[in-house]
Amino acid sequence: MPAATDQLIVAMDVPNVLDGLELAKTLGDTVSFYKIGLGMLTGGGLALANELKQEHGKRIFLDMKFFDIGATVEAAVRGVAQFDLDFLTVHGDPHVVRAAREGAGGSDMKILAVTILTSLDRDDLTASCIKDGDVADLVQERAGIALSNGADGVIASPQEAALIRALPEAEGKLIVTPGVRPAGADLGDQKRVMTPAQAIANGADHVVVGRPIWKAADPRAAALSILQEIASPQAQQPNR
Repeated sequence: MPAATDQLIVAMDVPNVLDGLELAKTLGDTVSFYKIGLGMLTGGGLALANELKQEHGKRIFLDMKFFDIGATVEAAVRGVAQFDLDFLTVHGDPHVVRAAREGAGGSDMKILAVTILTSLDRDDLTASCIKDGDVADLVQERAGIALSNGADGVIASPQEAALIRALPEAEGKLIVTPGVRPAGADLGDQKRVMTPAQAIANGADHVVVGRPIWKAADPRAAALSILQEIASPQAQQPNR
């Protein structure tokens, strides 16, 4: 398992680079890993990723969720790979994962496959014409497919982390869980959530937390509280 400070990934869902740098300054050495997503792309997200990585020594998870024809995904991932970032997300469809794996080449960047977004439930999937079945079962199935097609890990809700960790294909692979909320926190737009300790105990390697940290009156104290929970006995994983 990574160190607790690496297990916490702070989602930098702020409007622009200046706000991002200010948040990183506030959190200081408390946080070593940041997620920069699609919402930040037009606000200078890639520049922020590079600055945090190269000048501040932070680890970076670029959450782009690429989905397109194989050739386009491969080209996009090849372009991102040159920036020496740590994680990149793509959708877990087999052709997308294979193309991303090819685009990553020999870089150290990990390709993480999205199973089913943590903001979606069964009603949402039905509305999108996704096949019948329990959400957890579909997540486990998609995770196994993505991992067998070359993904270094998967993105999944903490509620499904244990199911994925039990897959033979998951041995030695990463599980990264958004949809993590400290006890009592506002759920926001997330529907399949757990606390940080529950997520780690269920098999997650990293938990992603955004608003409960950056919207807190004291973001550094909020991050420290989550790190303490990650390091607590309640977060210990059986058989690992």
